[in-house]
Amino acid sequence: MAEIYVTGHKNPDTDSIVAAIAYANLKNSLGMRDYVAARIGSVNDETQMLLDRFGFEAPMWVKTMRTQVRDLEYDRTPDLHRSCTMDLAWRTMRQSGFKTIPIANDDGTLLGMLSAGDIASYDMLTINDSRLDDMPVFNLVSVLEGQLVNEYSNIVSSVSGSVSVAMPHTYNNTDEIGRDSVVICGDQPKLIDKLLQMEVNCIIICQTDIRREWAESTAQTCIISTPLDTLRVARLIFQAAPVERVCYKENIVAFHLNDYVDDVRETLLKSRFRCYPVLDEHDKVVGTLSRFHLLRPRRKQVVLVDHNEASQSVNGLDQVDVLEIIDHHRLADIQTNMPISVRNEPVGCTNTIITAMYQENGVVPSPKMAGLMASAILSDTVMFKSPTCTKKDIAMAERLAKIARINLDELGKAMFSVSSADKPAEELFMGDYKQFHISEQNIGVSQITCADSSALISRMDEFMPIMEKLAKEREFDMIILMITDILNEGSHLFYVGSDETIQQAFSVMPKDKHVFLPQVMSRKKQIIPMLTALWG
Repeated sequence: MAEIYVTGHKNPDTDSIVAAIAYANLKNSLGMRDYVAARIGSVNDETQMLLDRFGFEAPMWVKTMRTQVRDLEYDRTPDLHRSCTMDLAWRTMRQSGFKTIPIANDDGTLLGMLSAGDIASYDMLTINDSRLDDMPVFNLVSVLEGQLVNEYSNIVSSVSGSVSVAMPHTYNNTDEIGRDSVVICGDQPKLIDKLLQMEVNCIIICQTDIRREWAESTAQTCIISTPLDTLRVARLIFQAAPVERVCYKENIVAFHLNDYVDDVRETLLKSRFRCYPVLDEHDKVVGTLSRFHLLRPRRKQVVLVDHNEASQSVNGLDQVDVLEIIDHHRLADIQTNMPISVRNEPVGCTNTIITAMYQENGVVPSPKMAGLMASAILSDTVMFKSPTCTKKDIAMAERLAKIARINLDELGKAMFSVSSADKPAEELFMGDYKQFHISEQNIGVSQITCADSSALISRMDEFMPIMEKLAKEREFDMIILMITDILNEGSHLFYVGSDETIQQAFSVMPKDKHVFLPQVMSRKKQIIPMLTALWG
């Protein structure tokens, strides 16, 4: 089955990362083995510290969910080695039903493409050119279902020469048979002896008992015995040619598994081939792609956690099937093609909801998983000080702490003591940055939570140019940096945009694009709702 990705929002915080891990683990514990935790941004210092502490790897990083070639039901065509015979290629096509097959090099990479038309064209050419050039002996033996008669006395790897079929009177008239010949004959022992004396390049003996003197012959002639009749041998002998001599090799249009279908479609419009080879990350052939495969592409399947806004979600969201949403934010603008399961509760953390889902399904998280989930609740509720925190958040965190055998107070202090003030300003700003569309206004809000805000405030000359540039490039009405100070239980707001908006929304008088809002700890419950009320 195809993987189902569980992913949080862009610039993920601890709740977003842990929610993806915890929910994928719950689904897999219930026997649904195809759920995979994913992320669409880098892991911040706090989250990485917690992952390390409880022994978890960061989820896989998915940069986009756009439909790729690997998501298509492309043909898993057989591919043949370059040395295989034309006869084998034709039989492979007939058995598989594919009219075009890839031809591979020794290492599995693509050499060329062979079509039924190529084989037909080659057959027509052999009517006027009845000569073999460096035809591998192994290929001849295989196609003619034969064996080498004098294999121990005459070691040759290939044969060349003009092909002729010996008639009953040929013994008395061998003038047209030169040494550079490949002669097909039947039960004609005298002729065979004469041809050996002439040391022709190759004799193909059809449906005839082999004499000892032929097997022991030291003549420089390759002798092949076959159970087939002369007519069939005459028709098959040219089919012993290696496919590499006939396949199309020039300017081949190929696609890789990671190529995006949008780009593939554009390329197909510019070319007119029947099908195209598909290669893996090592350029090895895995199948072929035709135009009709693009008609109904298989879409990736996604579960969204800790968000439900398109601007905060993975790139290419319009090309995926959203199966579920588990969130604790306002309902926003994500649309789906069919009814889905949505669980949205007014709690302080997504992991609070997921913990309840563990209980409802009778699954007890492991001590390490419980510790990680408890950490996420502490992080999102700012150690239960955020106004978004509910009794349910506290109860679930305490329940998880008992399973993990950890002290929540000690864990919280360790989390928020992680210093990141020395990191580049842009990295700090984008660490927990979200975009919102409210009425006709587009805004971006970044939140940095810390135990001491002084070091970050002293760096505002670094943050403000970043915010101004972002507002200009994305044509946003307002960009806000929210520095939440746990010890002072409030947040410093620095912003780019209208002073009047901040004044009216929060009933404060800003100075130099800065205000301090006591008891304001939540972007979700205290910043966005106030702006929504103003602009709504």
